[in-house]
Amino acid sequence: MLQYIEPVFRPPSEGRSLILQVTNGCSWNKCTFCDMYTQPQKKFRAKAEDDTLAEIIKVAADGPQFDKVFLADGDALVLSTRRLVEILAAIKKYLPWVRRVSSYCLPRNIRKKSVEDLKQLQQLGFGMAYVGAESGDDQILEFINKGETYESTLSALTKLKQAGIKTSVMILNGMGGMKYSQQHAENSARLMNEAQPDYLSLLVVSYPMGDERVKEGFNGEYELPDQRTLFMEMRHLISSLELTNTIFRSDHASNYVTLKGTLGADKQQFLDQLDDAIAGRIALRQEWQRGL
Repeated sequence: MLQYIEPVFRPPSEGRSLILQVTNGCSWNKCTFCDMYTQPQKKFRAKAEDDTLAEIIKVAADGPQFDKVFLADGDALVLSTRRLVEILAAIKKYLPWVRRVSSYCLPRNIRKKSVEDLKQLQQLGFGMAYVGAESGDDQILEFINKGETYESTLSALTKLKQAGIKTSVMILNGMGGMKYSQQHAENSARLMNEAQPDYLSLLVVSYPMGDERVKEGFNGEYELPDQRTLFMEMRHLISSLELTNTIFRSDHASNYVTLKGTLGADKQQFLDQLDDAIAGRIALRQEWQRGL
């Protein structure tokens, strides 16, 4: 059995994947809205190369029990191309039944990798990068200390697409608060229209450990949107999207209303559902049902 430094996070779609912890924590770890890796034991470091190889060999002894591998923690792509090639080559050698490897991805970590580097990773089985864009609005990104901009996120998504690596992007509904809700929706839609990601998910922002850091970043102007404002923001974003073949999900445990389909084919259906939610015509997920 593999040993992990807890807590370990993964995207919902990687629920049946082997979690291979090649790094611990997040190399940036300064976003004011995120408490995922704030515990003392989650201070960022890369796992030793020999330890990673030993874990892969250990898993191989148990035979095929999964066909996907997720490289944890927060941003495995911070590792050098050489390290990533070694990890992927070992997975291909010892776990030949694995059909896809994926990881979270900070846009900043793609800056130092060429399209040719990324193509090499793709050819070795790296097939999906989960990119937390959070917002396409530069002002909001600065407020939350994301360390990224509209352009840096677009550049990363473009390079990944050019390398043949699928992208799954996350936008945070409510990240602009009440005051910046409209520009958050407009610029996030503009970013997605340019990037044309393979997958797009919309999660509702939440602060189970308090929102003091977020409020400080917004100079005290942050107010968590109410349900109606969240729905209006979602509607504004979706109505502004011009996506051709992006699988869209708003079915995370944080969401009050579930939307699942493809954009643009299901765009009007989503807008109709949101109109019903705004008008109170459909049942919503209750607070006690939401996993934050």
